[in-house]
Amino acid sequence: MVVPSPTTVRQAAVLVGLEGVAGVVAAVVYVISGLGGAEEAGLNKYGTAAWFAIIGGCVLAAAWALWTGRRWGRGVAVFAQLLLLPVAWYMGVGSDQWVYGAAVAVVALITLVLLFSPSAVQWLGAQDYEQGHDDASADNSGPDTR
Repeated sequence: MVVPSPTTVRQAAVLVGLEGVAGVVAAVVYVISGLGGAEEAGLNKYGTAAWFAIIGGCVLAAAWALWTGRRWGRGVAVFAQLLLLPVAWYMGVGSDQWVYGAAVAVVALITLVLLFSPSAVQWLGAQDYEQGHDDASADNSGPDTR
């Protein structure tokens, strides 16, 4: 049974969805740039486009999962935010693009706060309870078979 996601999880889903859309748009831009014949030394535009399409698609799937109350999307979303934090650092320190780096870091941190908010954690616990998983029970002395 799918327990409806709380407002904080839906807000995180919107931010994660925007990140996924940005990834897919980046893939399209790289394909168009590659078809236009623009060359950059050491950059495979089609390979980069494929990477952005795959990652962007997975992040979009996580956003859909969060929006529709499927908790597996939370793990993918958290992982994506944790990957974006070093990207933001590199944008600021390595590329001297502080404004963009700060924007990426702020969005990633806000998303993490939403995904670890009390209502989001309670929502995860409610799903375990609905499915009959109560790990704190003394009756659960056997191995975890999930």
